[in-house]
Amino acid sequence: MAVLRLTPLALSRSRFALSPLAETLGTVIALARPGPAPWHAAWHARRLPALTAALDADPFAAGLIGLISATTWLPRCVAIPPTDGLRTTLAGELAAVRAVSDADFRAELETSLAHPHPRYAARHRRQHDLSWLTGHDWAARTADLLHALWTAHIAPDWPRRRTLLERDIAHRAGLLATRGWPAALDQMSRHSTWVGPDAIRFGHRPGPDRDIGDTGMLFVPVSLATGTWLCEGPPGHYAQVYPARGAAAAPPAATASPTTATGPDRALERLVGTGRAGLLHALRQPATSTELAARLQQSLGTVGGHLAVLRDAGLVVGTRVGRRVVYRRTERGDLLIGDGEGDASAKG
Repeated sequence: MAVLRLTPLALSRSRFALSPLAETLGTVIALARPGPAPWHAAWHARRLPALTAALDADPFAAGLIGLISATTWLPRCVAIPPTDGLRTTLAGELAAVRAVSDADFRAELETSLAHPHPRYAARHRRQHDLSWLTGHDWAARTADLLHALWTAHIAPDWPRRRTLLERDIAHRAGLLATRGWPAALDQMSRHSTWVGPDAIRFGHRPGPDRDIGDTGMLFVPVSLATGTWLCEGPPGHYAQVYPARGAAAAPPAATASPTTATGPDRALERLVGTGRAGLLHALRQPATSTELAARLQQSLGTVGGHLAVLRDAGLVVGTRVGRRVVYRRTERGDLLIGDGEGDASAKG
């Protein structure tokens, strides 16, 4: 089985990253494949008609999405490592997609075509050949397609998704700081395993080992994915995409207004104040102070003051993720809320 080999320097420089492009690919693959997981069924039914209509109107789009949804080998012309860590933008990633030549684009699709997925390949009619690959400038057309899919299916929900991804990174960064990389990567994927002091197995398919360059390995969580995949860039540059913890969780429910709280909620207000009680409820899902201010319709200064008090009391904790600080309730904060509403993803 193929493994990723890391030198001590490469391991020390390995890190987590975000990728809007990987989020787009994971979402589209999950949407295009039949038989969604039960917790995705409502989303799948709601979003599938729009995707189907877009693909029916564009043979190139139908062929490409059909292929990447029915292969075990995502083409490297779209599975590209993020370039700017946690600040990676979709525009930057799509610029790398556009730079792929037609010759390299076709070669990558031919490789993907040679690795059909045993479960999904027979369900897609147009992935059996590349007859839909007509004209030229395929990479640019692909970038335009991915941008359109992002706009239609991911962008409206990106703030919530990004919070979920940052929470996963913060969790694994904590494990990394206290227990090392093997613990940080544990349960990342059933197909990825730490197999030695310098090697990660990333799949069950035979293939060549990869040597990670001195810039290190990237690990990229996505919120909607049916598996993991390896992104390959220039020699030595790799990123492992994996499903984030809590990816199956439902979108957060609307936060009840503290002014209408009764029973235990009213007691909580008397204990910590209406504003802080509302903020604790709002942290059902981790968020930045800016996101909390927008959600609660309060000033950033007011939210910051409440967070400082709650943090000093040990009810919330902030974790720096790039330039952002993401706040979440501590176990003490969950106990104070007292209704078991903590995010299920925290339970593994």
